[in-house]
Amino acid sequence: MQEERGASLTARRVPRLAWISLLVALAVVVLDQLTKVWALRALTPGESVPVIGDLIRLTIIRNPGAAFSIGNQATWLLTLVAVVVLAVVLGSLRRLGHLGWALCLGLLLGGAVGNLLDRLIREPGIGRGHVVDFIDYGGLFIGNVADIAIVAAALSIAVLAWKGIGLDGSREARESGGVASTDSTASRADDA
Repeated sequence: MQEERGASLTARRVPRLAWISLLVALAVVVLDQLTKVWALRALTPGESVPVIGDLIRLTIIRNPGAAFSIGNQATWLLTLVAVVVLAVVLGSLRRLGHLGWALCLGLLLGGAVGNLLDRLIREPGIGRGHVVDFIDYGGLFIGNVADIAIVAAALSIAVLAWKGIGLDGSREARESGGVASTDSTASRADDA
């Protein structure tokens, strides 16, 4: 009876975590698109506005490529990669068993959708649109809110993997004083 109750609690928890991911993704997309609309209206191409001296500036560009302008000539390929990422992330949502993973996948999904929208709706055309970037990091690169979400997701996923926390909330077995820890239920409760 206890096993059945535990299974039903886990089954109910997964949809809640999936909804959390989707809400985080929606928040990222809305914030990303609103800031891009603002940047297009408020910033002048070729001019740079200091925010924190030369460390952070606002500089509007339209980027046909990815980070560091990689793939400038293959915008359609980047669009395809974004669609694949969306499919993989959406497919993973039903296996969620940990709040940290729900937040990470929400950030990743929101960032991917934010930049994909630019590729679909912006000039020069569907699937080849240029991403609006406007946050200039000291001349190293220029990004946007979607990029921040993607980087935050990647760093957080690395931390979860390092801690041995699986997508389903289970923990990788680790030896502690000669005894291997495999209790996924206790670890999920600790991390949630």
